[in-house]
Amino acid sequence: QVQLVESGGGLVQPGGSLRLSCVASGFTFSSYVMSWYRQAPGKERELVAVIPSTGGSTNYADSVKGRFTISRDNAKNTVYLQMNSLRPEDTAVYYCNAVRRAFLRDYDYWGQGTQVTVSS
Repeated sequence: QVQLVESGGGLVQPGGSLRLSCVASGFTFSSYVMSWYRQAPGKERELVAVIPSTGGSTNYADSVKGRFTISRDNAKNTVYLQMNSLRPEDTAVYYCNAVRRAFLRDYDYWGQGTQVTVSS
């Protein structure tokens, strides 16, 4: 049974920080590209950050560059999103995603999401 379980969301003040975690099980975590997406009410789901299976060349949406950092610990089957200098427009449900491109198909798994609310 494949699982991606996010945690760490909550209510924070503008300018504050939060670290999201996503713990994976049921697949070979170290073979997967991991990403964080977010979706605000009435908006499309958007890609926030990506990290390759080995770490290395991470990528970020322009709106979060310099403020968010994605990282992973393959020994713990966990991917993180460190969120600093939070703004009200960062308010969204944040989702963890795992992707592996294989021979005849892609494997694509999603977590249940965790709510992040940035408000005074």
